[in-house]
Amino acid sequence: MHFESTLPFGAPDLMRVSAFRRYLGEGTRPGDLDTGRSRLTSLSPSMLHDLKRFEPPGGGEDGLETLEVIAASVRHGRALLLHLADGDRVVPLTVFPVERLVHGPIPAEELLGPRLPELRVLQVEPAVLAPPRPGDRHGSGDHVAPLAPLLWELALRGAREDLLPEIAGPAAYRVAPGVDLRALALGGTLAAAVHRLRRQASGLREIAEWPGFDRSRAMRMLNGLYLQGGLMVSRTHPAAADGWFGGR
Repeated sequence: MHFESTLPFGAPDLMRVSAFRRYLGEGTRPGDLDTGRSRLTSLSPSMLHDLKRFEPPGGGEDGLETLEVIAASVRHGRALLLHLADGDRVVPLTVFPVERLVHGPIPAEELLGPRLPELRVLQVEPAVLAPPRPGDRHGSGDHVAPLAPLLWELALRGAREDLLPEIAGPAAYRVAPGVDLRALALGGTLAAAVHRLRRQASGLREIAEWPGFDRSRAMRMLNGLYLQGGLMVSRTHPAAADGWFGGR
């Protein structure tokens, strides 16, 4: 399987951000609500509506936050091709939420480096690749990795500090019984918090007061657990009425 670029023929896979923005601008038509800065092109109406909730006012040039876009891919179960601004280069990343895999031209570990909090999505479109299958051979320009660690690191260290809308508001949280979190880097106070949430439901205020936590870290952990499919959210549990709610 070879990485198929959706950029103009002959263009390098890793374009400079400035060149890619010029390329996007050339395809933008005045008054086209489905294009513009974030390039939400060729998506289903439900996916488009989901992503537009997170679009900066005026369609800001910086694009969308990576966690929010991948979260939408996971919620809808739709594979997406993202063009990420990683420093001064553009990295195409294909997300396969059903298979829980990501595919791109560089190792996933490079995306988890110091620039992770600054990763932004310049363009979103349906995936052009078929999902990887067991036994597929990958060339030197193909890198396939599990989705779970990327989601976890984006939740803990990415740009978003608030709860995702689906889990915000009055709620009590608990780790779902039997969920497998072995693929995550859990240690120290994070491991202790997850262990505690396996045994009891807790509200955001309570979690934020646990050792090693504050409001921001509590929300980041809850986002990460939600995107692993490991978070139970109760709106009726007594712990939901703690009077301190997250969200934008």
